[in-house]
Amino acid sequence: MLVHRSGSPHRTRSLATAAGALLALLALLLGLSGGSATAATPAKDAPEPSHPGQDWAGSQIAAHEGTGTDRPATGLLSGVEGVDVSGHQGNVNWQTLWNSGVKFAYVKATESTSYVNEYFAQQYNGSYNIGMIRGAYHFATPNTSSGAAQANYFVDHGGGWSKDGKTLPGALDMEYNPYGATCYGMSATGLVNWMKDWFATYKSRTGRDAVIYTSTSWWKQCTGNYAGFGSVNPLWVPRYGSSVGELPAGWGFHTIWQYTSTGPTVGDHNSFNGAYDRLQALANG
Repeated sequence: MLVHRSGSPHRTRSLATAAGALLALLALLLGLSGGSATAATPAKDAPEPSHPGQDWAGSQIAAHEGTGTDRPATGLLSGVEGVDVSGHQGNVNWQTLWNSGVKFAYVKATESTSYVNEYFAQQYNGSYNIGMIRGAYHFATPNTSSGAAQANYFVDHGGGWSKDGKTLPGALDMEYNPYGATCYGMSATGLVNWMKDWFATYKSRTGRDAVIYTSTSWWKQCTGNYAGFGSVNPLWVPRYGSSVGELPAGWGFHTIWQYTSTGPTVGDHNSFNGAYDRLQALANG
């Protein structure tokens, strides 16, 4: 006995073919607009960093933007003096820095999900023990793994936070790629989404909004001068010249200015934009 079904086999195949074509077109349009769900991640992860000990906050800024010859006028550095360090400095003489007036420090903890600064304990604990307010930072490589993976790795390897009055929120170092394409082979949307992932994960782990380290030139080139982080994430900006200069979009002021890479004892020196009690407030959250 024949059973009659609605529609013919030919019509069913035609509908399936049309639906498939429509989905393919939609996927193509999303890919062209940067609106796909995978925009934050490159098509294929890059290899893990091969020389992470040579990557620090400003290493690529100096290489691409120069170290500058002019120093800021004394009045522009009326805030709190600080430094940042990483593994390439080895054991740091914190007593000398403290005696010279340095009151805070940022220490590189990690890079990607494969590197931990081998001098981290001496630098992070040493600055704290001498009396400084200290914090940790992560050197981002957005093309090697997700923002969440790198934020978790950072927190698990020294980048945590405690409300002890002497620990600054973690910082995310976003600068020129030491291993290839300036913007890590990613679109502006992809990089912004990667950072959103990193910041959200860091906040979920620590309860704090992280600081962001970046230069205005890199930010314009690689994020399209995205303005969405300025109201939440404090800005740590490098510029080796007589003034802090133009800031990235979204920030009306900077929190920390890395004003030289050739300062005494460790090279990288910073000025906190405010009085010491405001630095303490940043530490306390």
